[in-house]
Amino acid sequence: KSIQKNEQRNQSSLTEFVLLGLTDVAELKVSLFICFFIMYLITLAGNACIMVVTLVDHSLHTPMYFFLWNLSFLDICYSSVTVPKMLANFLSVKSSISFGGCISQIHFFHFFGSTEVVLYSAMSYDRYVAIGYPLRYTSIMNSKVCIILALVSWFTGFFHALLHSVMTSRLPFCGPNVVNHFFCDIKPPVLSLACSDTSLNEKLLNNVTGTLVASTLALTLLFYLFIGKFLVKIRTSAGRSRAFSTCSAHLTVVSLQYGTAMFIYLRPSSHNSLSQERAIAILFTVVTPLLNPIIYTLRNKEVKKALTRIYGRRPNTRMSVETCLWT
Repeated sequence: KSIQKNEQRNQSSLTEFVLLGLTDVAELKVSLFICFFIMYLITLAGNACIMVVTLVDHSLHTPMYFFLWNLSFLDICYSSVTVPKMLANFLSVKSSISFGGCISQIHFFHFFGSTEVVLYSAMSYDRYVAIGYPLRYTSIMNSKVCIILALVSWFTGFFHALLHSVMTSRLPFCGPNVVNHFFCDIKPPVLSLACSDTSLNEKLLNNVTGTLVASTLALTLLFYLFIGKFLVKIRTSAGRSRAFSTCSAHLTVVSLQYGTAMFIYLRPSSHNSLSQERAIAILFTVVTPLLNPIIYTLRNKEVKKALTRIYGRRPNTRMSVETCLWT
């Protein structure tokens, strides 16, 4: 009987899913396409601008900007996992995605997302060393340490995503094939379509992802607790303000990313409304990657000066510093 059931499942397995998207109103689809297309272009241009500046300007060849380069690259990849498919579905009659495409989207979505949260901890450690041990900063945060921290972030994210994508791909999907979302996410849109028990997948998602998010958040908060102690010891208000300004941008993006991740993945599925999930998903797949370069550049004098030096060497160019930051 078990063999017969497996054969029936294999024969009835789905080859594609249909994404419901954000809306089924034709007029609204055009407006949303224009809006998200512009936001996506700004995300690509803003993060690419940071990547170019940190590579070209030698004054930015420091650990802080090495991690910022990784973060900008992650933001480009992260938004590119979901936004292009969402834009294409706005203009298509049937918003479908193949089974392999859906699993790939799940994998890379969690790969880049989990890599980013680990990278945030590495960036907070960098700020902790810079403020707490300024005289030993270059020796502690040498190139070898920076590369190891970056590799740990990327490998952690990859294997975390691999676990979920493999476990999801092994589930039987017999129909229906309608994903009530604008991209393939594990919980709850895709898991709700499986024809077998998904309790193991949900436990892995809650426990493994919850542990990853909680541990990296705890490390980040711990480093900032130590930073706070160092700031209290700084006698001048100007010195405290200058030291805190190097952390404020990082704290802002950390709050955005962790807040949205915990809202989606650490609450019971029954407590999540579809409208809330879509709104939060848009926040961390579209808005956060767009805001990161703006937050890090508009509040960073070193990046502004680097942009001025780079584009000041080209008198024929019409692109100003502000244009690079906002386009």
